[in-house]
Amino acid sequence: MTSSLDERIKSFMASGPYAVVGASSDRDKYGNKVLRAYQQHGMEVYPINPRAAEIEGLQAYPTLADVPAKLRAISIITPPVITEQVVVAAAAAGVKMVWMQPGAESVEAIRKAEALGMEVIADGPCFLVLAHYRE
Repeated sequence: MTSSLDERIKSFMASGPYAVVGASSDRDKYGNKVLRAYQQHGMEVYPINPRAAEIEGLQAYPTLADVPAKLRAISIITPPVITEQVVVAAAAAGVKMVWMQPGAESVEAIRKAEALGMEVIADGPCFLVLAHYRE
C-alpha cells in the first residue's frame, strides 16, 4: 500500500542525502532556488548539471552516478521527457524517493519511478513552498 502524499513528504524531508537534478547556476531559475532551499535548511545536497562545475558553492556532478554519496532522495526540475530518463538513472543509483517538481512530472515518469520501486511525490506542492524558501 502506498503512503499518503503527506506521509511521503514527511519521509522525504526526514533525511538525505539529496540531489537536485536540473540544478542551475541561474539564480532566477527554479533549479537554483530548490538547491538553495536545501542549503537554507543545512541539508546535504548535490547539484546535478552536466554543464556546470560548481553551483552555489557546491561541486556539481554531471549525472547521479557521479555523486560520491549514496543518495536517498532527489528533487527533479527537468522537462518531463528528461524526467522519464532521470528516474531510471535514479533507480540505478539506489535512490528511494523522487520529488518531481511541478512541470517536471509526466504520467510516464511517475509510472516508471513507481515500477522501479521508488516513492514518488508528483502532481503536488513544490519543494520551495514546503521548505519555506526565502530569496
